[in-house]
Amino acid sequence: MTTLIIGANGKIGRRLCEQAARKGHPVRAMARNEQQKAFLDSIGVETVMGDLTGQMTHAFEGCDQVVFTAGSGAATGLDQTLMVDLNGAMRAVDLAREHGIRRFFMVSTLHTDPLKGPEKLQPYLVAKRAADAYLQCSNLEHVILRPGRLSDEAGSGHIETDPARAATGDVSRDNVATALLTLLARKTTAPGEIVLLDGDRPIEQALE
Repeated sequence: MTTLIIGANGKIGRRLCEQAARKGHPVRAMARNEQQKAFLDSIGVETVMGDLTGQMTHAFEGCDQVVFTAGSGAATGLDQTLMVDLNGAMRAVDLAREHGIRRFFMVSTLHTDPLKGPEKLQPYLVAKRAADAYLQCSNLEHVILRPGRLSDEAGSGHIETDPARAATGDVSRDNVATALLTLLARKTTAPGEIVLLDGDRPIEQALE
């Protein structure tokens, strides 16, 4: 199964592409510009040019599942939050349906209630909440991953999916990428939501 990775140049996306390349998992990485494409080509994954705010229909052709791990980033304005985190995600869901793609994996956030988030993050949380709801109302087999506070710590290969059992609210981006690859490799995945936090259980076991 070929997986389209949207947000392949992001901090989670790059790790996912690198892990997929090492394990021989077929992925197609969507790049927005030639600089991004050069890096993705260098790690040995198939790359296609596409833009969440422009043309990307062709990127979905021949794919069996989609990972959406894109984000507008903290340095952009509210216009990009709407165009990437909300409209971009909704377009990706629509295009997956149009191309007969069966499974969709959304990397979201642990908390999506805007009223409980920092003021500067509230528009982003609104966008994520709406995008998640749009996916949930689609007819796609989907999984929404809800990672905690992301870190660049080396992946331990161990996570916790129950916040009450986790020692902290953190999770390494390496562990998120490994969890994604584990789910992608499975032939069937029960639709739902999965919390991802660093923990003591091997990723394969925790995701059972």
